Amino acid sequence: MGLYRSVQAVAGASGDGPIDWNAVADAAKGATEPGSIDLTEAEQRAYADDVRAARDRVREVAGVGFDLPDTVEVQHRHHWIDANIATFERVMRPLEEQAELMPGLARIANTGSMAFALSFLGRNVLGQYDPLLLADTDGGADHKLYFVHPNIGRVADMLQVDRDRFRRWIAFHEVAHAAEFGAAPWLSEHLEENLERTVEALTDGSLDRESLGELDATMTAVEGYAELVMDRAFDDEYDDLRRKLDERRKGRGPVAQLVRRLLGLGMKRRQYERGKRFFDAVADERGVDGAGKVWEAPENLPTDEELDHPRAWLARVDP
Repeated sequence: MGLYRSVQAVAGASGDGPIDWNAVADAAKGATEPGSIDLTEAEQRAYADDVRAARDRVREVAGVGFDLPDTVEVQHRHHWIDANIATFERVMRPLEEQAELMPGLARIANTGSMAFALSFLGRNVLGQYDPLLLADTDGGADHKLYFVHPNIGRVADMLQVDRDRFRRWIAFHEVAHAAEFGAAPWLSEHLEENLERTVEALTDGSLDRESLGELDATMTAVEGYAELVMDRAFDDEYDDLRRKLDERRKGRGPVAQLVRRLLGLGMKRRQYERGKRFFDAVADERGVDGAGKVWEAPENLPTDEELDHPRAWLARVDP
């Protein structure tokens, strides 16, 4: 029934633009079981306790002040898809504005591709800190925090680890991202500018390698610092969690590995690993406070070369 709904939504894609976003949402949800968020009172309290504990520990360990998002949601997979449709649409808008009227078959293909991506991600995302890049918030909430409860439970069971400890570990990672953006008020605008330049180049049929390189280096810093802070702040053992997650990624079948490459998830993992190596080296030399200097100004972000040579970054930023 779900697959039929998904195919029907894509086949019925309409409008003048290259992507029918309403059809994307319908198709992605049609191909994805939502899962349950029938939480007990104890489970609801546990999510809230995890987020508060993560906030307090990250503040203490990282030495930065930041606020938690007003919006902290425990979602099922359809909720996550709905929340991220707007993000995908914002990022794609410049391309859509440049596109001419699209023939029906091209629109159907584009719509189907986006639905496939959101469906795959919706089944795999565990938690998400969303700084709402490129969003016009009109004075409203400027960041959000999501936990996809069915995915957290499913992956914890697959890894044969305690659900409560795994959920708490995910909370520490996402709150670490909130700390980064709280410590660096300029970070959202910096990422937006690089993203906009990259997308604008694509609308002209070119590739702005400089902007793309800066975007990759910034995201590597964002992911690596969050990994550092999560590890230093987490109030339990985590080595087995990280090892089992890495083994699960490496053990995926060829189709899943291909999908991850197509969606850029292999690059995201590379950002995690490369960024973590950089910040571990910096923290070992100057402590977590020293690593936090990266957020004092955009000029303090490591270059692509410095990410592989932390001492060069230290010599430039904190001699």
